[in-house]
Amino acid sequence: MKKIKIGVIGAGKMGSFHAKTLSKMEGMELVGVADPDGLRAQKLAWEYNCTPYESYESLVKLVDAVVVAAPTPLHHTVGMYCLEHGVHTLMEKPIASNMAQAKELIELAKNKNVIFQIGHVERFNPAVAEAFKYIKNPRFIQINRLGPYDPRMAAVGVVLDLMIHDIDLLLTMINSPIKDIEAIGVSVFSDNEDIANVRFHFENGAIADVTASRASFERARYMHLYQDDAYISVDFMNAGIKLYKKEKPVINDMKDITVIYPQVNKQMPITSELLHFKDSILNATAPAPSGERGGMALEIAMLIEEKITRYDLPKGAKSGPATAPGAVKAVVDVARAAKIVMDEALGTFKKGN
Repeated sequence: MKKIKIGVIGAGKMGSFHAKTLSKMEGMELVGVADPDGLRAQKLAWEYNCTPYESYESLVKLVDAVVVAAPTPLHHTVGMYCLEHGVHTLMEKPIASNMAQAKELIELAKNKNVIFQIGHVERFNPAVAEAFKYIKNPRFIQINRLGPYDPRMAAVGVVLDLMIHDIDLLLTMINSPIKDIEAIGVSVFSDNEDIANVRFHFENGAIADVTASRASFERARYMHLYQDDAYISVDFMNAGIKLYKKEKPVINDMKDITVIYPQVNKQMPITSELLHFKDSILNATAPAPSGERGGMALEIAMLIEEKITRYDLPKGAKSGPATAPGAVKAVVDVARAAKIVMDEALGTFKKGN
């Protein structure tokens, strides 16, 4: 079988993960890595035995498919060029910087009849894939995605950086339109929201409470689902699942509840994602998530950001405007206090060293 010639655009953290995986994948030939930082592209290309390019245009002309792992503001420009040249494209999330750009990319992919997949890699987490087998009409979902601050992602808020994965999962798990969204967010380390909590109300009555933070000292990523007959706990980081299932209509004691630990295939999510991309190309089938689903996730994420920024405090203000909800002001005050304590601690540390 002829190998699919593929390139990676962007030699940063995600680009290096994709290059590493593709370099070992059967049926795929990693042709090159493109990045305007020539030294970074060269280092990654040497490591995975391919050719470095400073111009993505030069790489696109040599391949059948690409992974776009460039910064979000470049997604539209790079994606349009790749799709225009009939190259199958896996675009890292989010699909674009705004909905107008997303719609242009989706429409061009349709016109050119090429595969356009969006990199919501959490969908390919083996624990999530296994949990989907047991999820049936969930009534309440709680998702927490917490981690330390990464300056590389300061250009976008935590909703587009992290929570967009969970938006994609909710759209997959709950077969009902969103009725209402309540959102609150706080900027701690960047000019965008670094902590966000969102409550989704769905038309079928389901509710999801989602928290994303990149201002936490420790990483924690998990999901709890409650449905009529079971409680499901998913550990994203350790790829684990616990299932508490009701065996009788009326529970008299714990013997009427079965605890199950489903077997989870430990394959890396990025490997499963790229294998799915390869299969979509070979079989000419629609990828998951598609460009359309990526666009839906972006639209919801931007609505959340609009709700958060509606109550932003003025820069340099000592207190919030009179119209700001008390909860917003309280959370911001706590965040300010935490930042002051951290700054003082860091200052002491620097003096001691």
